Amino acid sequence: MSKQQASLPVVDLNADAPCCPPLAQRRVPAETAAVLAPAFKALGDPVRLQLMSMIASAEDGEACVCDLTPAFDLTGPTISHHLRTLREAGLVDAERRGTWVYYRARPQILRQLAALLSIEPATAAKV
Repeated sequence: MSKQQASLPVVDLNADAPCCPPLAQRRVPAETAAVLAPAFKALGDPVRLQLMSMIASAEDGEACVCDLTPAFDLTGPTISHHLRTLREAGLVDAERRGTWVYYRARPQILRQLAALLSIEPATAAKV
């Protein structure tokens, strides 16, 4: 285990309370940035951003890979790679049902990312 991994504080991305103040209020500590960066990186790809949008806005809160794949001009394995990246970044959960996999957005981590990027009205007034 590297020194950097050992020194990372626990940032609970599943917590309902924000992990840290918005960017506009205070600098994000390096350790927190290291924990949050994989989620932002995963969303930095246009296909993954669209997949995340489709999953998060799906009826009943989940989307079958069988419904996601036809929406793109990409192969099934490529879509699976993008979905695995979203899953490994902690943005979605996956559940296999028979031959299909269903994906659900993880609202807590999305709230964490949104809170970090929010601009508070009091902060905006100071600018």
